[in-house]
Amino acid sequence: MPGRFSYDNRSAAILVFPVLAVLLVVAAFPILYSFWVSLHDIVLTRPLRRPFVGLENYGRMLADPRFHTAVLRTTLYTVVTVSVTTVLAIGVALLLNENFRGNKLLNALLLLPWATPSIVNGLMWKWIYDPTYGLLNAVLVQLGLLESYRAWLGDPDLTLLLISNAAIWKQMPLAALLLIVTMKAIPEDLYRAAKVDGANVVQRFIHVTLPALRPGLMLVLVYETMISIRHFDLFLIMTQGGPGDASYTLSWLIYVETFRSLRFGTGAALSYLLAMLTFLLSWLFIRFLGERRG
Repeated sequence: MPGRFSYDNRSAAILVFPVLAVLLVVAAFPILYSFWVSLHDIVLTRPLRRPFVGLENYGRMLADPRFHTAVLRTTLYTVVTVSVTTVLAIGVALLLNENFRGNKLLNALLLLPWATPSIVNGLMWKWIYDPTYGLLNAVLVQLGLLESYRAWLGDPDLTLLLISNAAIWKQMPLAALLLIVTMKAIPEDLYRAAKVDGANVVQRFIHVTLPALRPGLMLVLVYETMISIRHFDLFLIMTQGGPGDASYTLSWLIYVETFRSLRFGTGAALSYLLAMLTFLLSWLFIRFLGERRG
């Protein structure tokens, strides 16, 4: 009677085991340990005292006014960044999906913002917005649209939008490429049939292109939401949460709580709250955009 596992299965298990072991060490253990940290009152100013507090850290953060401010700022930043990135990506994908001279060159140039390191991207836009020698001020003054140089990142009403612009510039190319790949898979017969039925360009986009883009749109929305809701590097480089609390997002609050206040317990609790929020939003996108309509 043959054994429960064949030779091939045993060989596969032996080969896969080292990978699983590495994943457990570098992924599963840190996740479980950080959850353990979130259940304890760990402050590095008194490292030997680590009392178990259960869910108290979560309750403390949920009741903290800074958390409410951070959620509001994160929501605004995510909505602006994801929506504008998606709309622009659809427009760019529609353009580059057409056959015209220079199409391949534009496709290659489209990768440049996405390939730019995040630190370089943040420093570049901080220089563009600089109140003393920034490019944006120079151009607007030369065009007569601005009388004098302005501290753009010092305006609480504009700060989040300006940071969102820097994020959109970097994230839009990848979203556009994902949508272009999806568009390439749309059968030409659908467009021919729509033309025979008398559909114009807008109608073909609404009734043919847009429904076929659902898988690509779902991927773009999930990815961009996960990136935007956890964004940190631009806030660190450009504003450090300021001016005031104008760019005080959840990721920045986690950084302040963990590495400035040295309260690792509440910092870990905030990280799990952010992870749960990211998971919930991703699930909603997959649930409503991923379902097939009969």
